[in-house]
Amino acid sequence: MEPSNRQFRLAARPHGLPKPEDWELTEEPVGEPGAGEVVVQTRYVSLDPAMRGWMNDARSYIPPVGIGEVMRALAAGEVVASDHPNLAPGDQVTGLLGVQEYARLDGNAVMKVDTGIAPLPVHLSTLGMPGMTAYFGLLDIGKPQAGETVVVSGAAGAVGGLVGQIAKLKGARAVGIAGGAEKCAHVVEELGFDACIDYKAGDVPGGLSEHCPDGIDVYFDNVGGEILDAALAALARNARVAICGAISQYNATEAIAGPSNYLSLLVNHATMTGFVVSDYGARYGEGVKEMGEWLAAGKLTSREDVVEGFENFPDTLLRLFRGENTGKQVLALAASRAE
Repeated sequence: MEPSNRQFRLAARPHGLPKPEDWELTEEPVGEPGAGEVVVQTRYVSLDPAMRGWMNDARSYIPPVGIGEVMRALAAGEVVASDHPNLAPGDQVTGLLGVQEYARLDGNAVMKVDTGIAPLPVHLSTLGMPGMTAYFGLLDIGKPQAGETVVVSGAAGAVGGLVGQIAKLKGARAVGIAGGAEKCAHVVEELGFDACIDYKAGDVPGGLSEHCPDGIDVYFDNVGGEILDAALAALARNARVAICGAISQYNATEAIAGPSNYLSLLVNHATMTGFVVSDYGARYGEGVKEMGEWLAAGKLTSREDVVEGFENFPDTLLRLFRGENTGKQVLALAASRAE
């Protein structure tokens, strides 16, 4: 019997946090691959803050998900049928498979990965989009030098935790900002940061003054809002600011206010640059190679926060915005009903 394919489709544009009624759970036959196509059984879905932006009907770096379309998502899985010359059943791949149990798509749109190097979820984490975001954003934009101070917000998240570790590998000091004592302990004790400021305890400016007495040389921002303002006020001369994301703003129901401390860029001869990881698509091989070597040598810690069950997608996505995840949030799909 041909397996069926459950899919989460966008039913409405969310206002604030996505609600259950913003989703439609549908089911349809999987179908056979056409010329050049593959069918991939999804094993793990990557949950990323950027997904919230993709749900808005607004100008961005990528078109929004259409109403009625399968929710866009990076995912990893196994090829189960192929009409592509370079892919065969059993190959493990990653790509924009979407939030569905099976994906039928052009074989050129997926990337074969080696699970002998690292388990499949790690290819959605340290060896995937978050890892490349941290690698290129920090090294190409931040350009940390030995002895400098690198500060990263969202330090217990998928990208932030890697940014601090890479900074340490380059000889810099790493100071994180995270929410809660438990996350801060993880950042310092497990990831090796020099310090971590608990924004939930208040007084982020005071923490930056304490841990960055000579100012911030590189600030890697994942959250925006008040924390971005606090970091801008603490910049050192010739500082570099990399704008990766603004998770504190993604579910805002009112207009987003810009940073009030932007004149610090002028006073300190600093730069602030926004980027999207796809800017570096042609160089992914370079990043994966070095990150893989660091991982194999035990120089990087890869943390995946895995929730099981396809039906748990809507609530698992919200974990990102409630600050409940530590490391890379991943949804593990149950075994196929056809197995």
